[in-house]
Amino acid sequence: MDTRTNRLGQVMDRHAGYVQLRPPQGGVEWDCPPECARPASEAEALRARVARLNAESRWGL
Repeated sequence: MDTRTNRLGQVMDRHAGYVQLRPPQGGVEWDCPPECARPASEAEALRARVARLNAESRWGL
């Protein structure tokens, strides 16, 4: 979780002192300072999984 923007992201890499996050449903990665990143709560992770599954069922993925 990026605490600066309140966005959920999956950690993809660490580079140049930043954590690189990508939205759970895919998309463009962004850099987040490690001190502004925290693990997602169970509720936040569940909300992201439901959103991804809904998108997949809508688009037939």
